[in-house]
Amino acid sequence: MKLNQVTVGCTDYNASVAFYGTLGLTLIVDAPPRYARFETPTGETFSIHHVDAVSARTTVVYFESETLDQTVKALKGAGLTFMNEPVDQSWGWREARLHDPAGNEICLFWGGNNRRFPDWRVDGQSHDNTKD
Repeated sequence: MKLNQVTVGCTDYNASVAFYGTLGLTLIVDAPPRYARFETPTGETFSIHHVDAVSARTTVVYFESETLDQTVKALKGAGLTFMNEPVDQSWGWREARLHDPAGNEICLFWGGNNRRFPDWRVDGQSHDNTKD
């Protein structure tokens, strides 16, 4: 099974399209005012769907960047506001967080090998054997 995409609610279609474009996603489906789909530089997809209100704030969307600190600096220069600067986490990731125009939490991070192969991985595999 392969994860196809994640869809989050948006309350202001144009603001959300602009926000995700600023993050570096490419708009590939534009069906205002209800739905837009984006593609990451590596081909994954992400979409927004219009809702009257975003209620439960339990979802966090993660986008990985090998150049996290430079990416955050550039996005701040483009006018985005972050909740925190990039910070090293105890689980081996470096993270910075912000909200999209609807209030969805976005985490920009660099996890490197720890994203898929942390030392505490349940199958005990601590590195990607497919690359050996």
